[in-house]
Amino acid sequence: MTTEATAKGRRGEVPAGSPEAIPPGLWKMGAVLALGPVLALLDATIVNVGIDSVARDLHSSLGAVQWVATGYLLAISLTMPLSGWAAGRFGARRAWLASVVLFVLGSALCGLAWSTGSLIAFRVLQGIGGGMVQPLGQAIMVQAAGPSRVGRVMGTLMLPISLAPVLGPILGGLVLEHLDWRWMFLLNVPVGLLTLLLAARWLPADEASDGPGPRLDATGLALLSPGLTALLYGLSTVADGGTAGWVALVAGAVLVALYGGHALRVARGGARTPLIDLWLFARRGFAVATANSFLQGAVLYSSMFLVPLYYQQQRHAGAVEAGLLLAPQALGTAVTAMLAARITDRFAPRPLIMIGIACSLVGTLAFTQLGSGSDPADWLIAGSLALRGAGMGIIAIPGLAAVYGSVEKAQVPAAAGAVNVLNRVGGALGTAVLTLVLQQAQYGRPEQPGAAFGETFWWVLALSALAIAPAWLYPNTRKNAA
Repeated sequence: MTTEATAKGRRGEVPAGSPEAIPPGLWKMGAVLALGPVLALLDATIVNVGIDSVARDLHSSLGAVQWVATGYLLAISLTMPLSGWAAGRFGARRAWLASVVLFVLGSALCGLAWSTGSLIAFRVLQGIGGGMVQPLGQAIMVQAAGPSRVGRVMGTLMLPISLAPVLGPILGGLVLEHLDWRWMFLLNVPVGLLTLLLAARWLPADEASDGPGPRLDATGLALLSPGLTALLYGLSTVADGGTAGWVALVAGAVLVALYGGHALRVARGGARTPLIDLWLFARRGFAVATANSFLQGAVLYSSMFLVPLYYQQQRHAGAVEAGLLLAPQALGTAVTAMLAARITDRFAPRPLIMIGIACSLVGTLAFTQLGSGSDPADWLIAGSLALRGAGMGIIAIPGLAAVYGSVEKAQVPAAAGAVNVLNRVGGALGTAVLTLVLQQAQYGRPEQPGAAFGETFWWVLALSALAIAPAWLYPNTRKNAA
């Protein structure tokens, strides 16, 4: 390798003449960019364990303090659509660093909160920073890797997605056992500062821009961000009964529909760039891959809700123990994601994703027998979780590679925002639907509450099978994979 190529490798750029090589700089970049989602995703789950402690210390009701978790998640959904515009206007690196700074600042303020209201406000600040970390990180990584190496490097960013939901409750339990609840937030500060120091050294500088960048689509922001926030809030609360959830759901759907008409009109006119360009969905590879991401989000997040709930309600497990029981699924995802990352760039996506769906389906079968009188043994449940996780890991990497391989380099930040938004909406929708199914099943069979979980997992199985439809539309040859 020449001196110039070596220098490019240190910066994470693709060395000329070595399209398949992955320089050390690219791996370092991936490690740094993975730290951001680790912080954001851990914080989405770690606080759930400490809600009761926060309520007692701040003399608040559980209903009020629940907004410590809800406000954070809604703030993430509010800012996630801005990632494409922020990358174009300020540069992806600068926008990512600013997001991490906001997250760290919010974490420090949460640790110093003096009341429930102040804690909720600071959690919203945290969420505003955390909302763009993952899509911007994916955009930086994809643009630096190039289309021929996307699959392999995306495996680095899959690790926090798969491990954080399990590690969050465990770490939260350890913090509460040995420290004050404020340390659930304060521990983010040194890790976040380390992330910023490493990012300043290892993330490549933003490319020079000829102009000031795209103008903010203010109308789109006024429609899409509140629409997604209302939609996700409605989906998360509609199962509780009452009218508030349904009102939010309808209002969110209307605002998102209005955004759809606005975005198509703006993109066709060419006057400015919409927050999420819906014409990207006219590309087969992008539309198929995002549809698959939507369904996988529904399957993943709903099962992460059902499995711990079953152990807590039927086997009287604590929150930390219930979170730990998901470890086989997380490990299965992590292992196969890394393996899939090594072969995705050499094979067509369709057969890989079909194998992943098959693993997910087989791994779900044991859960349909919960409460049947012959509950699966613990070893079978653990093995099934590992198989389900393995299937999700196999699906995720070629799916993400197909998303980013179907768009131009300049469109990668917008594509990252779209696929992450749809994955989150799919997760909220899947969890809401299956919560309603579980409640109806428990109401219909009050003498056998455990059997309601088995019935609900038949719906999970059907949801997993739905993913076959978009998966079949993936290219079957590597040449046409984009």
